[in-house]
Amino acid sequence: MDLAKYRTIFIEESTEHFAEISRALLELEKDPQRAPAIDVVFRMAHSIKGMAASLGYDSITLLAHKLEDQMQVIREAGRIGPGDELSLLFRGLTALEGMVAAVSETGEAPPAEPGLIAALATCTGSVPAHEKKKTESLVAAGRANPVASPRLEAPRPPPTVRVNTRTLDRFLSTVGEVILNTSQMRTVSQAEASQNTGLAEGLDRMDRVVGELQRRALELRTTPLLRILEPLPRAAREVAEQAGVRVEVQLRGAELELDRSILDRLSDPMVHLLRNAVDHGIEPPAERKAKGKPVVGRVVIEARREKDSIRISISDDGAGIDLDAVRRRAVDAGVLHADLAADLTPEQIASLVFSPGLSTASEVSEISGRGVGMDAVRATLESLGGSVEIATEWGRGTTTTLVVPITAAVQRVLLLGVGAETVAIPIAKVERIEEFPTDSIEHSGTDAFVLLDDELVPVLDLGARIAQPSAAPGKLTHLVLTEVRGERVALSAERVAGQQQIYVKPVPELLRGVRALSGLTILGDGRPMFLLDPNQIA
Repeated sequence: MDLAKYRTIFIEESTEHFAEISRALLELEKDPQRAPAIDVVFRMAHSIKGMAASLGYDSITLLAHKLEDQMQVIREAGRIGPGDELSLLFRGLTALEGMVAAVSETGEAPPAEPGLIAALATCTGSVPAHEKKKTESLVAAGRANPVASPRLEAPRPPPTVRVNTRTLDRFLSTVGEVILNTSQMRTVSQAEASQNTGLAEGLDRMDRVVGELQRRALELRTTPLLRILEPLPRAAREVAEQAGVRVEVQLRGAELELDRSILDRLSDPMVHLLRNAVDHGIEPPAERKAKGKPVVGRVVIEARREKDSIRISISDDGAGIDLDAVRRRAVDAGVLHADLAADLTPEQIASLVFSPGLSTASEVSEISGRGVGMDAVRATLESLGGSVEIATEWGRGTTTTLVVPITAAVQRVLLLGVGAETVAIPIAKVERIEEFPTDSIEHSGTDAFVLLDDELVPVLDLGARIAQPSAAPGKLTHLVLTEVRGERVALSAERVAGQQQIYVKPVPELLRGVRALSGLTILGDGRPMFLLDPNQIA
C-alpha cells in the first residue's frame, strides 16, 4: 500500500490540529479553568495519536498519548496547573510540530525526547485530590442541572476540498492566459465589431464571462491573513519567556484576505517585527509597574483595507525607540553625515532603523541586536510592490505599518512611453501627473530637481534608468509624482499612454536579476510590456 497519499493527509490535518492546540493553550493561559479549551487540546491530541498510530509513527503516537493523558488529568481537575504545567504542554506541542515536520521532509518520524516523555509522565499524577473532588461535585451538579453548563454549538463551516497548490497555480496561470488572449482578440476585432452588431455583442458577452472567471480566479488566489497571524501570539509568548517579560497579543482584521503569493512572503517580516516589539519594546514587569503601566505588555496587530491595499500595523505599548541613540549610531556607522543629523525630523530618524547593520538594541542577545532584519523587511515589502513605515514615541511605544497590494496578479497601471517602449507602474504608486516646462527643470551635475508645491523634488529620467534611448526633450515634460521610501520623486517620461488593468506574469528567469522589473504582461497587439518597481528605479 502506498502511504504517501495518507502521509500528506496526516501532515495537513496534524498542522490544523496544532493550530487548534496552540490557540486553546493561549486561552488557558488567560483562564486556567476554561473547559472548552481543555477539551480542544484533549481531542486534538487524541486525533493526532490515532492518525500517527495508523501510519506506524510510534514516537509521535507515544508523545501524543502522553499529552492526551495529561489533558485527561486536567479535565478531571477542571483546571490547568501552575505556569510550569502550561509551559510543559507548549513544549510538547513544539516537539510534535518538529516531529511532523521531519515526517514531511524524510518520511520518517524521529524518536521522542526522553526527558519530555518523563516530564509528562511525572506531571500526569500530580493533581491534588481536593481538585478532583471539586471537579466531581461540579460534574454532578451539572448533571442535575443541565442549564448550569450550557453547550454552545459552533456554526458549521462550509464544505471544502483540498487542492494541490501546484494544480491551483497551473489553473490560475491558464486563466491569466485566457484574460490576455481575450484582450488581444478584442483589440484585433475592434474595427470589424464596429460594423458587425453580432460580433460586437458576442465580444461583450465574452468580456463579461472572462471578467467573472477573473474574479473567481482571484478569489481562489486569496487567503485570510489569519493564516500567518494566528501563530504570532504563541511566538510572542516564547520570545517573552526568553526576554523575561510578559505580553499579550491582540489580532484585529485577521479575516481580510490577501493574494497567497504575497501572504507567503509576509510571514517572515511579521515574525521579525513581532520579535522586535517584544524584545526591544516591552519592558520587564517591575519597570512597567514603576512607570504606572500594566505589568503585562500589549502588542496589537491590526489589518485594514484601503482601496486596493492592506495596511497591517504592529503596535506595542513599550518603551519606544530612543531617537537620539538611533541618530548617534547612524553617524557612528557612517549611515548619516554628522552635519545632516541635527536637521532630520523624528520620522526621518525613525526610518534609519531600516538601514543595514543599524540596531536599536542596547546589547546583542540570542533574540536580536545585530542590526540584521529591518533592512530585509523593507526589501521584502518593496519587492511586493508595498512599503513599510515606522512611528514611535519615547515611553509610549512603537507602531510599524506594512502596506501591501491585495493581489499581485491583476493590477491597474499607468502606461508610460519611453523611446519605442511602453512600460507600466502601479497606479497605486502614482500621486499625480504634471506637465512641466522643460526649461524649468533645474540641473546640478547629474542631478535634476523641480520646484513643486514649494518643495524641491528630485527628477529621475525614466529612459536613462531603464537604459532606453529617449527622444530630444520638448517644451513640456511629463512628470509622474511617486513616493520612494517616504520621499517624493518625479519620474520624467516622453508620453503618458493612459491607464489599464493588466494580468501580471512573472519576469522570465533570464531577467530575474533586473530588480527594476517586477512583472510582465502582453498588450492587446501582442507586444510585451514590463511592470516597473518605482523603489528599484530610484
